[in-house]
Parts: sequence; C-alpha cells; structure tokens
Amino acid sequence: MKPYHFLACAAAAIAVSACNSQQGNEAANAPINLEQVPPPKGGDWTTVVTETPAGYMMGNPDAKVKLVEIGALTCPHCGEFDERGVPTLVDKYVKSGQVSWEFRPYLLSGLDLPAVMIAGCNGAQTFFPLMRALYKDQATWLEKFQSTPREQLEQLETLAPNQLPLQAAKFAGLQDWAAVRGVPPARSTQCLTDASKVDKLVQSSQAVTNEFPQFPGTPSFILNGKMLEQTASWETLEPKLREALR
Repeated sequence: MKPYHFLACAAAAIAVSACNSQQGNEAANAPINLEQVPPPKGGDWTTVVTETPAGYMMGNPDAKVKLVEIGALTCPHCGEFDERGVPTLVDKYVKSGQVSWEFRPYLLSGLDLPAVMIAGCNGAQTFFPLMRALYKDQATWLEKFQSTPREQLEQLETLAPNQLPLQAAKFAGLQDWAAVRGVPPARSTQCLTDASKVDKLVQSSQAVTNEFPQFPGTPSFILNGKMLEQTASWETLEPKLREALR
C-alpha cells in the first residue's frame, strides 16, 4: 500500500499514531570492558557514515555489535529515544568501534516521507545531524502542518506522487527549516521531487513488516539480526546492548 493518501490526514494520523510506547526501568550497571577499536585515520568511528540499502549507518562496518533502529521522524517516542539514548549510544558505544548504528526510516504517516527526504538531502554525512535536529524540533513542524487548513490538506490528494512530499514539506515549514541548516530551497526542492527516492522509501518501509512480522511499532531495534522484544527505550535497550558486547 502506498502511503501517499495518508498525507491528507497526516495530522490525525500523527495524533493517534501507533508509536511503540513501552517504557522500561531496567538499569545497565554491570561492569563491561569496552575495548576501543583503532579509529580511522584523522577521525573517529562516529565520522564514518554510509548510506545502506534501507537507511544510513554510523560507525565501524565490521563492529562486533550491529544495531538497527527502525524509527519514524513523526514518532514522539522515537524523539524521546533520540534525546535520552542517542548521546550515550554515539559517544560511548559507536565511538568505541564495537557498535555500529543504522537508522532505518519507517513511514508511520505521510509526513515522514518529506522529513526523511530532507534529512538525507545533503548526503550521508549530514543525515544524522539533520535527523536529530528534526527530532529536536519535532513538535514545531508537526504543529505547523496540523494547523494547515483542512481544504489545503485535501488538495494534496490531487497532486502527482512526486509532488506530494514537496507540498507537504511546505505545509510543515520544512524547506525554511532546512534552509537555515545548510539545505537551500533549490536543493530541497530537487530532493523532495525525486520520484525514485520516494519509491525507495516506500518500498523499504513496506519491507519492514515483511521481514519482521512481529514488528511492534516505532521505535524498534534489531540487534545482530534479531528483532528485540519489549525494547522501545534506551533504558531497555542498553542492557541488551551491553550483554551483546560481553
């Protein structure tokens, strides 16, 4: 199913989205010897970022532990994970070279499509900074979209598929947002009208439930190829990450 028709009702979809809201209280206090893998010359492992078939990966491609996050940029619980967990994930685990982190975008609502396209517009190296900035400002651009008059949102249904992300981005103020962060309007327009990128993101999102029938919602985490259960927060993820490193 294509997500294009969700754009007209994205405000409602976001408000009642099926983000995974599980929270955990498990502590990660057990001692662990996080041996440092020699970093690449002239940098550290957090500077190694590549585009993958389904998303973007930061860190040592040969890391012992491979973590994949399936997240949606409109999901508030994903934003909470970014705020509470990502700084430690990156500075302690990815930087060590023992853990790689791949973000695999999921189209929870139609508005996720232009948001992801904006994040990847300047290439792999700036994807994670832009993604994290979108999470930080999530409430602002979602509110801007939700405040768009209904009749204007309904007009989205009449547009060609490759024009939908661009107009949705305008309603959310994402082009202006991106312009002050190094993505000029001409560049973001080019990205947002890339039909091949739209198709790739749609297909990748659809593939999640085919590959992982037990997919519970966003955020979800795959650790060394296995979908984790009851894990939707940093508090529940970190102990499993540490266990995999032992």
